[in-house]
Amino acid sequence: MPAEPTTPKGRRTREHLLAAGRRVFARDGYVDARMSDVAEEAAISMGGLYRYFANKQELFAGVIADIHERLYEASAAKEHDFAAEPFEALVESNRGYLELYREHSDVMRAFMQAAHVDDRFRDYWWQMRNRHIDRFANALKQKHGITEVNGVDAALVAESLACMVEQAAYVWFAQEQLHDRPVDLDAAARSVAHTWYMTFFAGR
Repeated sequence: MPAEPTTPKGRRTREHLLAAGRRVFARDGYVDARMSDVAEEAAISMGGLYRYFANKQELFAGVIADIHERLYEASAAKEHDFAAEPFEALVESNRGYLELYREHSDVMRAFMQAAHVDDRFRDYWWQMRNRHIDRFANALKQKHGITEVNGVDAALVAESLACMVEQAAYVWFAQEQLHDRPVDLDAAARSVAHTWYMTFFAGR
């Protein structure tokens, strides 16, 4: 695996190649993207590209490197206290996730494709989603004392709802061109937050 560049010029070149890679993955998807297409997009020789990235897998890993952390941070409620304002906190956290997903929908579309064909990205996707689920289940227990919903472990229920949000984000934003008009972000956030709230707090 090529070493990280240490010079300003090397770092600029690497960022240039990542940007070119993002455009190619967005256009062609993970499966059909080729290193030669990235080299052409970046106007660099194949040898120059391989000096920075050993293969397509390494290049795509670089493209998505910060998405996990940014999605995790974006989906943390900061303005509303989950203990005192659970619905408002749920709206805020879901909106943060959906907004960042929409911003990077081209990468997320390619990422979901990669997760289906490459074990490395499948495992990375699994770690991403479990981190979100674990955080919510822990907050639910600590802030509200909820560990079960209708006799079902709260973490499993949270996983089912996380699947809903993930698939909704994919349908609404990664496949936006299939809709008659763009999905309103605030309406999307309130829609999924309502389902989370009714699942865990209805009747309490």
